[in-house]
Amino acid sequence: MEAAATTTTNIPLLTAYKMGQFNLSHRMVLAPLTRIRSYNHIPQPHAILYYSQRTTNGGFLIAEATGVSNTAQGYPNTPGIWTKEQVEAWKPIVDAVHQKGGIIFCQIWHAGRVSNYGLQPNGEAPISSTSKGVTPGVDGLDWSPPRPLSIEEIPKIVNDFRLAARNAIEAGFDGVEIHGANGYLIDQFMKDQVNDRTDEYGGSLENRCRFALEVVEAVVREIGAERVGMRLSPYAECAEAVDSNPEALGLYMAKALNKFKLLYLHVIEPRMIQLTDKSETQRSLLSMRRAFEGTFIAAGGYSRDEGNKAVAANYTDLVAFGRLFLANPDLPKRFELNAPLNKYNRSTFYIPDPVVGYTDYPFLKLA
Repeated sequence: MEAAATTTTNIPLLTAYKMGQFNLSHRMVLAPLTRIRSYNHIPQPHAILYYSQRTTNGGFLIAEATGVSNTAQGYPNTPGIWTKEQVEAWKPIVDAVHQKGGIIFCQIWHAGRVSNYGLQPNGEAPISSTSKGVTPGVDGLDWSPPRPLSIEEIPKIVNDFRLAARNAIEAGFDGVEIHGANGYLIDQFMKDQVNDRTDEYGGSLENRCRFALEVVEAVVREIGAERVGMRLSPYAECAEAVDSNPEALGLYMAKALNKFKLLYLHVIEPRMIQLTDKSETQRSLLSMRRAFEGTFIAAGGYSRDEGNKAVAANYTDLVAFGRLFLANPDLPKRFELNAPLNKYNRSTFYIPDPVVGYTDYPFLKLA
């Protein structure tokens, strides 16, 4: 244990931070975590407890990846926000976070080719930037070959993101995070090893980023830049979404997002190539951090010490924690006390049980 005299002011992760209009009491963010417990793509009452457990007064939470349409889903039992029923189901979850003084954004998402016929309306092919599919068996699932979106179809998908953002605000969310990472649809357009288009959405870096920036523009126009963030993973190779020059991609996007005055940019560390375990790399997010003019959030297997060092060195403003926050609903308190952490159980990350591996991780027993 640290000495009793230790205060939160000399623990960098536990210092206050002003993110636009939001006054955060600490710099620890609940990362968006797919939990596969929204039956029939409708958020469930058990999520009220799950998010409430992980809320602190002035804490910032990003809800799990949430589909923008009936073509957006890549996994069973992930939530959506394209229907009135889904919007209504989110309201008590968001309310529970607000009642404890938390701030919560909805991560809006389209899985693109990371899907299969069984998850698509009428058993149709998933949509993507390409006809190239993810190799069946990657990530242990059976993906179906996609079809590339026509130029005429792209505005419809952009509009789906706009409507999802509007629905998120109606549900009470404080804002949205556009999911442009982890090999999903927006990433499939940006990465040159996936995007093989020869039209204005393919080829050059500018063309490959066109779809992403059209989504950002539409969402910002709908709900205001002060309520919009974006997540990127230029270095990751999730679902075989790889770019030949991730540094250039990341830097281009960081600079391009400035013109929209986005609230924040949330980026996954280069070491998290597959998002499961850290790998050694000399690459850094520093160039993106320096280029982007809003709040910067770093994610990627951070420990308490690493997070404190990153904030102290001004490498990032905030740090997103995923697996540690999943297994330790009171993670900020544990970091404050330097208390032992619960170990996460990977085998229960993605099961549909409403309690096990979800709301049954214990809190600290304080005297």
